[in-house]
Amino acid sequence: MNTLIPIEYYTNIYYYFFLVICLYTFITSQHYSIDDIHNLKVKKNLTYLIFLFVVIYIGTRPLSGKYFGDMRTYADTYERYSTGIDDVEKNDFLFDLLMQGCSTIMPVEFFFLICTCLYVIPLMYATKRFFSEYQFYAFLMLVISMSFWSYGTNGLRNGIATSIFILALSRKKIASTLFWILVSTQFHKSLTVPALIFIVTYFYNNSKTFFYVWLAAIPLSLVLGGFWENFFLNIGLFDDNNHLEGYLVLDDEFQAQFSKVGFRWDFLLYSATGVFSAWYYIVKKDYIEDQLYVKMCNIYLLANAIWILVIRANFSNRFAYLSWFLLGLIIIYPLLKYKFFKNQHQVVGRIVFIYFMFTFLMNVILA
Repeated sequence: MNTLIPIEYYTNIYYYFFLVICLYTFITSQHYSIDDIHNLKVKKNLTYLIFLFVVIYIGTRPLSGKYFGDMRTYADTYERYSTGIDDVEKNDFLFDLLMQGCSTIMPVEFFFLICTCLYVIPLMYATKRFFSEYQFYAFLMLVISMSFWSYGTNGLRNGIATSIFILALSRKKIASTLFWILVSTQFHKSLTVPALIFIVTYFYNNSKTFFYVWLAAIPLSLVLGGFWENFFLNIGLFDDNNHLEGYLVLDDEFQAQFSKVGFRWDFLLYSATGVFSAWYYIVKKDYIEDQLYVKMCNIYLLANAIWILVIRANFSNRFAYLSWFLLGLIIIYPLLKYKFFKNQHQVVGRIVFIYFMFTFLMNVILA
C-alpha cells in the first residue's frame, strides 16, 4: 500500500501536509472571527479531511522497521500468531487479544489500519464531545503534536492507550470514565501512571501543589541523578514488557537507538509550555470552575514531574509521553471554552502555528 511514495520521504510528507493546514489556519484566523458561520463550516469539513488523511496515510503505511521503528516487531509477532505459534509474552491484555484475534482473519496490513483507527477515532470523538463546533482546533493540536506520528507508527500500544484515556476524560459519568481508563491500561500498562493520578485528583485537586511538585522535580533530578531511575524500577511503577530496564538504565544497545541522553533541556522547555498554560489559566486567570480542565492539568503536571525525575534515561521520551499526550489539549482547551482575549481567534491561530513549528523543527529540520 502507498508504494508510489518513496518510503524515505513518507514521514516528511505528513509534516508538510500539516504545514499547509497550519498556515491556512493561521491566515484564516487573522481574517475571520472563530464563530463566523463560514469559518465554522470550512473548519468542520477540514476536520473530516484531516481525519481521513491521518487514518489512511498512517494506517496504510509501508511495512518498515527502519523508518517506523517497532512496526517490524509487531509484524513479526503478528506473523507468529497467524501461523499458530503462541509463544509471545502477553502483558497488555486487550492489545494482545486484538492482535491474536485479527491474525486469524486478516493480513497484517489491515491490522495496522485497525490500530490507526483505534488511535485516531477516540480523539475525533473526544474533541467533538469537548468542543462541539470548535472541534477542528483541538483535533488539529493533537495530530500535530511532536510525538503523535511516532506513536501512530512505532509505539502503537502506547498511542492507542493514550487516545482511549483522552476518550475516558470526555465521558460525563464517572463510571464510564473509569471503565475507559481501565481499558486504556489494558492496551498499555504504562497508562497506570496517569490513571492513578486521575484517582488522586478526586481526593486532592489543588493545582498550586502540583505546580510546586513539578518545579521541585527539576532540582531533585539534577541533584540525585540516577537515584530516581533505580527507585522507580524497584517499586515497579513502570513495569511493562517494553525492555524497561534498557529504557531506564544506560545500556549500549539502547544508546545507539537514542542519540542524545542526559538532562534534556529541550524536552523540558517543550513540557514547560503546558505548565505555563496551566498556570496562566488556572492561577493567573483564576480559571478553576472547569474542574475537568483542572484535573487534566494536574495529571499532566504530576506525570511530567515523574518523567523529569528519570529524564536521563534512555528512551525518556517514552515516559514523557505519559504527559505529552495531553499537551495539545492543555494549551488549547480554555481558548475554545471561554473568551480571554479581544481577538481570540487570532491568538488561537498563532498558538496552533507556533505549536506545530516546534514539531516541524524537531521532526523535519533537525531530524
